[in-house]
Amino acid sequence: MRDFEFLEPTSVEEASRLLADLGEDCRVMAGGSALMLAMRQRMLMPTHVISVAKVEALRGIRFDPRQGLRIGALSRHIDVADSPVVSQHYPMLASMAARLANPQVRHQGTLGGNLCYADPATDPPTCLMALDAQVVLGSVRGERVLSMEAFLVDYYVTALEPDEIVVEIRVPVLPAGFAGRYTRYLRTAAEHRPLVNVAVASRRDGAGYADLRVVVGASTPVPCRVPRAEAYLTGKTVTADVVRQAADIVAADIDPISDQRGGADFRRDMVRVVMRRTLAGAFGVVLHDKETV
Repeated sequence: MRDFEFLEPTSVEEASRLLADLGEDCRVMAGGSALMLAMRQRMLMPTHVISVAKVEALRGIRFDPRQGLRIGALSRHIDVADSPVVSQHYPMLASMAARLANPQVRHQGTLGGNLCYADPATDPPTCLMALDAQVVLGSVRGERVLSMEAFLVDYYVTALEPDEIVVEIRVPVLPAGFAGRYTRYLRTAAEHRPLVNVAVASRRDGAGYADLRVVVGASTPVPCRVPRAEAYLTGKTVTADVVRQAADIVAADIDPISDQRGGADFRRDMVRVVMRRTLAGAFGVVLHDKETV
């Protein structure tokens, strides 16, 4: 690891000015779990590291019955998992955070840092997209608010401007009758990065469901919704046949990545299986044993 200057701004505006002045020679550090690893491996060699640990505006988890949930970018994954308001109002989010990576990462890594790194094989983006979350970006020019779909641009690429940092994540109030489920698939018990993750969210509407959000991640460059599956499920009484057909639509409509962890065809097959399990669990449908393995 090469020598670098360690800077500690105390406001969003000060951090933004440093980013604008230093340009490509600097990197922002939140929890540091991903950045320090990249620097030790000489994948990144910044001359300046800007720690935002002293920016109090990035801290805290708050819930308002009208405005919803606000999670400061410096909130650690364990903070989200253990938050009483998150567990009460957004149990799917709390469950996801409690299973993310490993205890070391959960106690050190931050939600804001995770989103900025934009690793496709991670958990929060898929879950947050299903919850219709927004990302608040701050700079000396003020704030901008982006949907998760707009923030996550491509493989390890976000919509952050060079002088911006993530300030907080906003999750709207969930409607009455809301149900959601997040599922991750690991190739082996020793792995911590999912090969596939999926999230399903919906609102009960009579005998059927409305406001469907079906999201696939980890096996795609960025998490993506599947509009054709959402439209197919809307208004239907969900049966085992409907679950099978919806999972087939999802598998057909995604564009899976292919790398050393798994080829595109294998990932597509696993997305079909994991989506089938998740839909069945979300809608209380019983499948044959052979369909859940």
